[in-house]
Amino acid sequence: MPSKPIIGWLALAAVLIGFPLVFTGAYYEQLAAFVILSAISASAWNLVGGYAGQVSVGHAVFFGVGAYMPLLFYKLWEASPLLGFPAGIAVSVVIAVVIGVPTFRLSGHYFSMATIAVAELIRILVSDWDFLGGAIGLMGPATPRGWWDLVYRSSVPYYYIFLAVLAVLLYITHRMERSRLGYYLRAIRAGERAARSLGVPVSRYKLYALMLSAGFTSLAGSLYAVKFGFVDPGSTLGILVSVQMIVMAALGGAGRLLGPLLGAVILVPLQTTTNTFFGGAGTGLAFILYGGIIMLLSRFEPGGLLELWERFQARREARTAKERALVGAGEDHAA
Repeated sequence: MPSKPIIGWLALAAVLIGFPLVFTGAYYEQLAAFVILSAISASAWNLVGGYAGQVSVGHAVFFGVGAYMPLLFYKLWEASPLLGFPAGIAVSVVIAVVIGVPTFRLSGHYFSMATIAVAELIRILVSDWDFLGGAIGLMGPATPRGWWDLVYRSSVPYYYIFLAVLAVLLYITHRMERSRLGYYLRAIRAGERAARSLGVPVSRYKLYALMLSAGFTSLAGSLYAVKFGFVDPGSTLGILVSVQMIVMAALGGAGRLLGPLLGAVILVPLQTTTNTFFGGAGTGLAFILYGGIIMLLSRFEPGGLLELWERFQARREARTAKERALVGAGEDHAA
């Protein structure tokens, strides 16, 4: 008989695969695709921010590089946007090394400040650079020339492409959790000084996590570009992009495999609803919403909703065990 974890994974896979088949319509299909895309970016951030405890507030730079590269390849050479995917990943990994090598040798919040500075610097640079479209941005192919352009009218093909990428990312994360890298990252998050005293090469493994995280975040940006066919500095390089990743991962449970996915399932529909009802003012409300969530998590549940659920389950099991013990004691007394 299959174990409970296997049944849970099969149920989750069935729900994710079957969602677009049950909830049809452009609105639900678009919403579902954006939920999965957001889960990819939040899960990528989770590799360094959750498992290693290195809070990056500038992951938008990796997302933006990944978004611009496919459309830049199309603009310059009318090439398939797919060719820009590996280029975006390579550039993002180089930027991660440039940020990580000097800052990971320092203690404190230097890494977080460096990521913010680099992200804002690149956003301003791109906004003023006509080669990248300036503040207007870049456009992708309006009509498909072939399957390699990944241009579809429906959001369903994008949903399943995103879902396949998310499955690969979760599998890699799952394997990482049980590898030396995962053990070292958890030791670093628990305490860098203690990890160093045990012989963990802290700076090197934090850099590994950042490079892996940057690569997958860039891939999420590239998927965003081919889905929407348009990028600009505000939508791909703004600080709100980074904040969304952080809040989604933290809400579900940073440092947990399914935490970012849970956060995306909750926050993306909530954000879409505010934008629908309040129009342009919804962006400002999103900042208020994210700020409120961060304060509540910091005050009441820093481990996120998954930790809250696990604690609830542990209490219920303890109460059930206690009740069974009392019933058994009563039966013995009666006998």
